[in-house]
Amino acid sequence: MKKIILYTIFCLVSSTLFSQQADILIKNGKILNGTGNSWFYGDIAIKEGKIMAIGHLNNYTSAKTIDATGLIVAPGFIDVHTHIEGDEKKNPTADNFIYDGVTTVIAGNCGSSEVNLKKYFSFIDSLHLSINVASLIGHNDIRRAVMGRAMRDPNEDEMKKMESLVEQAMKDGAVGFSTGLIYIPGTYSKTEEVINLAKVAAKYHGVYASHMRDEGDSVTQAIDEAINIGRQAHMPVEISHFKLSGQQNWGRSRETIPMIKKAREEGIDVTIDQYPYTASSTSLSTLLPDWILADSQDSIVARLNRKEVQKEVTTYLLTKLKKRKLKHFSYPVVAYFKYDTTLNGKSIEEVNIIKGRKHTAKEEIITIMEMMKQGGASMVFHGMSEEDIKNIMQYPYNMFACDASIRIYKEGNPHPRGYGTNARVLSKYVRDEKVISLEEAIRRMTSLPAQKFQLKDRGLLREGFAADIVIFNADEVKDNATYQNPHQYSTGFKYVIVNGKITVNEGIHNGTRNGKALRLTDYQ
Repeated sequence: MKKIILYTIFCLVSSTLFSQQADILIKNGKILNGTGNSWFYGDIAIKEGKIMAIGHLNNYTSAKTIDATGLIVAPGFIDVHTHIEGDEKKNPTADNFIYDGVTTVIAGNCGSSEVNLKKYFSFIDSLHLSINVASLIGHNDIRRAVMGRAMRDPNEDEMKKMESLVEQAMKDGAVGFSTGLIYIPGTYSKTEEVINLAKVAAKYHGVYASHMRDEGDSVTQAIDEAINIGRQAHMPVEISHFKLSGQQNWGRSRETIPMIKKAREEGIDVTIDQYPYTASSTSLSTLLPDWILADSQDSIVARLNRKEVQKEVTTYLLTKLKKRKLKHFSYPVVAYFKYDTTLNGKSIEEVNIIKGRKHTAKEEIITIMEMMKQGGASMVFHGMSEEDIKNIMQYPYNMFACDASIRIYKEGNPHPRGYGTNARVLSKYVRDEKVISLEEAIRRMTSLPAQKFQLKDRGLLREGFAADIVIFNADEVKDNATYQNPHQYSTGFKYVIVNGKITVNEGIHNGTRNGKALRLTDYQ
């Protein structure tokens, strides 16, 4: 009996002496580490914001233990294409991202960013969002800062000023340079201008991320331009929200994906991202000819008040509608119209009827021009095919991205992608339709974007890496947001950990705001 007591005391003392103390201990999870490999059972210990250990950690203790039995444990998701600028203060808990498993976002896409990124990153660090934020430097805002909305080439002095702003942004930690060549004033720039600015970002090992000039009829020419910019600037390329817009282009992913494959075979590091929906979302202004949008809102109004311009716009838009094989502008739906929010959620066809005009495409064009004179609107555009979505999704160098802001709950009628992108992939395309495997989906959400944007301590479950972790039920994860009712959070994510702090606890966002700015300079 005395020997048993002594042995018990020895075991207790040994356990105390040799046990490791963690801040958080995740036990019995099905670990998908982000590499694309199969899951394995194991535990994860977290200490001081980092992953301390992974394995069967029987000798670890913690004040907080999460039982992950039956649950997937994966790296926090990295959303490579977001537009959070301006909404950070409105909702710093970033619920729509956190509830969808996102722990890091890349801002500054489509050529739109803060110009002074040093100031922006300081703002992010002082605000303390629930998510981490990295940012590209945007061409449109650089050009606007130097040239306004002018529809012309920059002179030598203006070009130097733009190059200087890009260089400073890269020194301040931008992860790359972005363009939005469908938007004003970026659409007025020639390829050579973009190449010159991209070369500046390339000196600091940045990525070139592009919303191309066209995603419809001229998509192949736009892809060629994006790849050529990467080739000439000697830098990696990321083509944003890869898609085929307009019914007349359905099925052309069989043509566009091989272009990406060929470029990679040539040695160009080109990747793509997509959102898993058949509708896009952008400004109403993209319907109009570019030249109308130059200069100020007053200039736009003045042009649209001229009868010859109205006639030209009518001809232009009727041609676009005919190409889509539609009789009415039923495909653009108002997401947010500041001038009259009662029209949110209505198509242009419906808005036109509400305004008492004739049910014709010509009258709907009058409504479009009127809305533009009233300040324009954010829209949802329906017009992609499910076949192309799936074909693009199967391409292995493709990431998932919401192309959305930090949502303000119940504000407007936005695209559901801002709430449910990752959950939709995991439920609809992985679990239900088996378009890709769970392991592959997680790789595309984690290590692939981390590698692309050089976030070298994220995207994998590995000792010493930042403890950004999601824990979810693969059988229950679900996107709930719809076009009709977009303000619905994803479900199934039981725990979300950001920089070692639990942010979602048993399915509920607890208000923790432990995100920070991620600067490329911190990794070099």
